[in-house]
Amino acid sequence: MTDTLQTASLRVQDFLAQHGEFKVQRLSDSARTAAEAAQALGCTIAQIAKSLIFKDESTGDAVLIIASGSNMVHMGKFYTVTGIKLAKADAAFVREKIGYAIGGVPPVAHASQVHTFLDQDLQQYTEIWAAAGTPHSVFQLTPQQLAQLTQAAWIDVAK
Repeated sequence: MTDTLQTASLRVQDFLAQHGEFKVQRLSDSARTAAEAAQALGCTIAQIAKSLIFKDESTGDAVLIIASGSNMVHMGKFYTVTGIKLAKADAAFVREKIGYAIGGVPPVAHASQVHTFLDQDLQQYTEIWAAAGTPHSVFQLTPQQLAQLTQAAWIDVAK
């Protein structure tokens, strides 16, 4: 791990500094995927809180689902619980609405308001890791801290 943070990671660190004792860490290895992040951090894939951006089909708004790294989002289950029909979001949409590139999207400090949901499976871990603005930056937190930072609801979204 190194100490030099890129601008996107500094935005995340600034947000986190206002909400507690969190430290963004820059990894020498890529953490673009949950598997890469887990390997670089020495944790399980399931402990990676991956930020997945979708588009609400009816409004065109961004929807963020923070899922356990080992889970895939079940679109039908999500629709049943929320009434929101999801569509795939491309890289340009993610960059415009969220302010970060795919592979480094953090759960917080977004360019605009985003409707956020949390995968209930993350609650079983005492510590989890989330992206911090780039594919090489992460931060550690608890599931309870994730819920406080995002003000999001825990739901069952896993396939």
